[in-house]
Amino acid sequence: MSASLPYVLILYYSRHGATRAMAEQLAAGVESTRGIKARLRTVPPVSATCEAVDPEIPEEGAIYATLDDLRHCSGLALGSPTRFGNMAAPLKYFIDGTSELWLGGALIDKPATAFTSTASLHGGQETTLISMLLPLLHHGMVYAGLPYSEIELMETTSGGTPYGASHLAGKRSDRPLDDHERQLVRAQGKRLARLALALREPPLEAHG
Repeated sequence: MSASLPYVLILYYSRHGATRAMAEQLAAGVESTRGIKARLRTVPPVSATCEAVDPEIPEEGAIYATLDDLRHCSGLALGSPTRFGNMAAPLKYFIDGTSELWLGGALIDKPATAFTSTASLHGGQETTLISMLLPLLHHGMVYAGLPYSEIELMETTSGGTPYGASHLAGKRSDRPLDDHERQLVRAQGKRLARLALALREPPLEAHG
């Protein structure tokens, strides 16, 4: 794809791979829409150790996000496993460092969404999604969940909410995405891509 295409930033944290699998399916949904691409990025873990010891580039998966990845995106999807009904600390730590973008209004009127995975069915899927929604609203973004026109929302017995896609990863985090979860997260990617194109400001015309 052309490097000049607008992109949806899919920014996630994944410890055991379940949220990463969702991110990859969401990216497939984005890229099924013509005229836009997906950019997968992750965030480094956080710890109480004061000295930075982790490599600058992860050993596997997506590379770490920068503020410019956010600044220039046409849409944003945040993904995190649940931590006691909240987003994971590494993702929140990164978002807490985006004041520069907030001050400049860099994300205003861009569409955004969220997705999550949990070990248990009632492990905080919806509250985790809402915890990711809050900073997006502070940035002035336009939140897009999953509408009930996606019939899998009425049929799923595992993940899937109107606040965003979710996945039941199981107590060992080794349960793969089922068909309903996969279809919903792809639909979420398609919807975000369509909205990103619709809300994107047209390029300024050259003046003679």
